[in-house]
Amino acid sequence: MCGIFGIVGQSKNNKSYIKKLSYFADVRGQDSSGILTYNDQYKIFKADYSIKKLLKKVNLNKNQLCLGIGRLITNDNSENQPFLKRGICVFHNGIVVNDKQIFEREKVNSISNLDTEVFYAMARKVDKKKDLEDLYNRMVTNCEGTFSVAIAFPNIGKLLLCSNHGSLYYGKINDLYMFSSEKFHLTSIGCNNIKNLNNNYKIFNIPKVVLKEITVKNYKVNRTALVPNNNFKLEEESLLMKDIPKVVRCNKCLLPHTFPFISFNSEGVCNYCINHKKKSKLKPKEELYRILDKYRKKNEDDCIVPFSGGRDSSYALHLIVNTLKMKPITYTYDWGMTSDIGRRNISRVCAKLNIENIIVSADIEYKRKNIKKNILAWLKRPHLGMVNLFTAGDKHFYKYIERVKKQNNIKLNLWGYSPFEVTHFKSGFLGYPPDFELDRVYSYGILKQLKYQYLRLKEVIKNPSYLNSSIWDTLSGEFYRSFKKKEDYFYIYDYWKWDEGLIEDTLINEYNWELASDTKTTWRIGDGTAGFYNYIYYVMAGFTEHDTFRSNQVREGVISREEGLKLVNEENKPRYENISQYLEILGLDFRTVINTINEAPKLWHQNPM
Repeated sequence: MCGIFGIVGQSKNNKSYIKKLSYFADVRGQDSSGILTYNDQYKIFKADYSIKKLLKKVNLNKNQLCLGIGRLITNDNSENQPFLKRGICVFHNGIVVNDKQIFEREKVNSISNLDTEVFYAMARKVDKKKDLEDLYNRMVTNCEGTFSVAIAFPNIGKLLLCSNHGSLYYGKINDLYMFSSEKFHLTSIGCNNIKNLNNNYKIFNIPKVVLKEITVKNYKVNRTALVPNNNFKLEEESLLMKDIPKVVRCNKCLLPHTFPFISFNSEGVCNYCINHKKKSKLKPKEELYRILDKYRKKNEDDCIVPFSGGRDSSYALHLIVNTLKMKPITYTYDWGMTSDIGRRNISRVCAKLNIENIIVSADIEYKRKNIKKNILAWLKRPHLGMVNLFTAGDKHFYKYIERVKKQNNIKLNLWGYSPFEVTHFKSGFLGYPPDFELDRVYSYGILKQLKYQYLRLKEVIKNPSYLNSSIWDTLSGEFYRSFKKKEDYFYIYDYWKWDEGLIEDTLINEYNWELASDTKTTWRIGDGTAGFYNYIYYVMAGFTEHDTFRSNQVREGVISREEGLKLVNEENKPRYENISQYLEILGLDFRTVINTINEAPKLWHQNPM
C-alpha cells in the first residue's frame, strides 16, 4: 500500500531520475515518506509528509544509491519507513497479515507496530550473499499477504529486491539500475530490459560499509492520527439506538413505508415490486468468452479489475484468474475510508493469486478534512438527502482508473459488481424519483445529474455551512463518475450467478478472508464509512442499505421474505467499532455526533398511511 523505488549507481542524471520516481511513489502514498542515500556515508531521512516535500530536504547530488518510499499509512501513526535496525534498512510495499505469528516464530520482540519489521526479524542474521536466497525463500513461505521489499545490507554491500505478487519492477539505463512499484514508472523515464519480480528476487551490489547503525534525520510534524487507536468505550456503545424502528413493510419485499417515493396497493405490495423487471436471467457465458478473446494478450496483462477487497470484487477476481484465465492487474483507489479489514483482504487475495495491485492514494488528510466539514454542516440541519456528501470524495476513482488503464496499455475493465446492490433511496431523500430501469448505481445521464445537483443546491441554500472548501472535491469527483463516458466495461455477474453462500465459503476457506468483529454480514465490511451512514438511515428512516439489498434478492427469488427479514434484523444492528473508528480518525466527538443523530426527526414516527 505504498510506492517504493530506487537507483543503484551514479550518473549526472541521478537527481532527475530520483525526482521522477518520487513523483510516481507519491501517487501511491502521501501520508509519510522515507529516503536512504549514500554519498561517502549512509543517511536516512524520514518525514510525516509526502516524499515530494521531503526531497527538498535532501542533497541528491552525486549519490551512488538512493532508495525511497511514499507511504500510505495502514498501521502505526508514529513510526515510519524505512524500518532500520542494526544497519539493516527495509522498504516495504504491501500488508503482511500474519506479522504476530512471524515474530513468535522468529523469537523477536517487535519495537514498532509496523508489519515491515517482520522482514528485519527474518533478515537479522544475514551476513553473506548466499544467505539472501534463503531469506527470500523464507519470506515467500512464511508471509501471508502481499510484500514487495527492498532490503539494504550495507555491512555486506548488498541490496535485495523481491515480491510475492508482482508490484515491483527493475530496469537499466546505461550503468544505472532502477526499480519501482509499477512498470510504467520505469518506461516513462527510459529504462530498458524491464523485468517483473513476481515471485522472484534480484540482488544488487551497493557500497559496502561496516557500521552498526545509520544516521537518521526525522522530520516530525503535528498531524491527526491516520489510523484509529481503537479505544472502545462501553459508555459510548450504550448511546447507539438498538431498538428496531416500527415501520410498515411491503408484504412482498422488505421495503418500509419510509422509503422514498414508495406506495402500496390494496394488497400491501409496494410500487418497487410492482414495477420490478427480473434481472436474474444471466447472459450466456459463451458471450463473455467471445468478448474476452478480443482483449487477451499472450504475455502481457490484459485487463483491469477495480478492487476494493470486498466480497464481490474478491470473488470476481477469483473467477477472472482461475476460470476465465485472464491476466489482470487490480486497481484500488484509497481515499482514506477503506477499512483495515478491506486493505488486509486486498493483500490476502492478491498474494494468493499472485496479482499486482496498483494503488492510487488520495491526500488522505485533505479528504478527511472535507468529510469532517460536511458532517459538521450536516449536524446543524440533519437531512437524509445530504448524507451522500460524506462519500463524495471517493468518486475520483473513475478519474484514476482511466489513467491506470492508459499507463498499462489496457482497455478492458472487468467489474465484480453485485446485481443486487442497486439502491434508489439515497437521492430519493432529496426529492429525486427512482429510475426503475437503472442497472448501475453510477449511470446517471447529464440531465439527471443536473437535476440531482439542483435539488442538492436547494438544500445547501437552507444550510450554507455546506459552502465550504470541499465543494470542488465533491463536484469534480461526480463529474468523472456521471459525465465521463465509460468504454470497455463488462460485469462478471451479468454472466455468472451471484451466489452469496458460495462466495463467502470460497473467500473464507480458500483465501482466509477476514471478517468484521462488529457485524455478521460480509457486505460493506471493507468500507469504513458504511457503519456510520447506515446508522443515520436506520435511526432517522428505520432502514438501511441492507433492507434494499435483501429486498432485491426477495424480488429475484433468491431468498424468501422471511429469510430477508431475519437477515436485516441482524444486519441493521449498529456497528459500534466501525462507527467509533470512523469518528476518531475524523476528529469528531462520538457522544456529540451520536446524540445529534438520535435526536433528529424520525420518518418512521409519521403515519404510514
